[in-house]
Amino acid sequence: MTIAAFVVGLVLLIVGAEGLVRGASRLAARLGISSLIIGLTVVAFGTSSPELAVSLKAAMDGQAGLAMGNVVGSNIFNVLFILGLSALIVPMAVAQQLVRIDIPLMVALSVLVLLMSLDGAIGRFDGLVLVTALAAYTTFLLRQGRRAASPESTTRTSPPWVIDLLLVSGGLGLLVIGSRWFVEGAVAFAAYLGVSDQVIGLTIIAAGTSLPELVTSIIAALRGERDIAVGNVVGSNVFNILGVLGLTGLLAPSGIALSEAMIGFDLPVMIAVALACLPICFTGGQISRWEGGVFLGYYLAYTLYLLLAAARHDALPGFGVVMLYFVLPITALTLALLMFRDLRRPRIP
Repeated sequence: MTIAAFVVGLVLLIVGAEGLVRGASRLAARLGISSLIIGLTVVAFGTSSPELAVSLKAAMDGQAGLAMGNVVGSNIFNVLFILGLSALIVPMAVAQQLVRIDIPLMVALSVLVLLMSLDGAIGRFDGLVLVTALAAYTTFLLRQGRRAASPESTTRTSPPWVIDLLLVSGGLGLLVIGSRWFVEGAVAFAAYLGVSDQVIGLTIIAAGTSLPELVTSIIAALRGERDIAVGNVVGSNVFNILGVLGLTGLLAPSGIALSEAMIGFDLPVMIAVALACLPICFTGGQISRWEGGVFLGYYLAYTLYLLLAAARHDALPGFGVVMLYFVLPITALTLALLMFRDLRRPRIP
């Protein structure tokens, strides 16, 4: 029954997110919002709705570690696994707007979360600050979208708006039901495996709730859609911090308590992952296949580290030394050299 609840909950999350994204995207198009801004807001925020539903449910049930682990783990999964896998399929071009605005914003917000967590919790005031920033960011994007929208933004052949409203409301309903079963199954798995809910949130929950982003980015990569895969990931990460973490901290009865491992390891990893996007996006204005392979390799290494730490395996110290003093410095040096070479290369308008 636990496995059935977990699987059915995950399916409901994916189906609900799909309905929400489809209905909301068409409603936004009817309002004359450009397709680029729809991708950065409605699609990115909509694909993050499973994270929102799961984190709110977990926080209300007193599973703070699972709620925080879901946000941090999803952001790490989005960049390392989804961008890595998408780049392995098709090297992806990165728009200058993402490099100049959205990716630096993702980095800054990741640092802000770490600063907020230094007192050991994400409280209601922290949540209010994040939600207010989300409103300001969304308003900024919508104003940009209206200025850039063309008169053909709305389509005459789209279904009636009532159907779109039904998709949105039905999607939200499925998200609520799916999140309840998904969280209950995940907590049962954590108890059975003897690991903390934080580790479950960083791995199983994070990967499961990020499936909409994974499907969206892979389809975009296969279709050769410029910026959609990268924009979806960056927009989802921004919403995870401002929307998911902000609303969870604001509505949770006692805020979100954070463990020392989360503050000292997982949040710095999230910041490092966000920073890694900058030099990779600078190198040639695209994410190449080998860079995607590096991202995937680091995600596997991060997951292995979590599993070794949860099991308190004897190989953990040696693994940490190899990653910290050998693999990471070589990767950083390589990216720095590539970025320096690319910055000196003449730009073709």
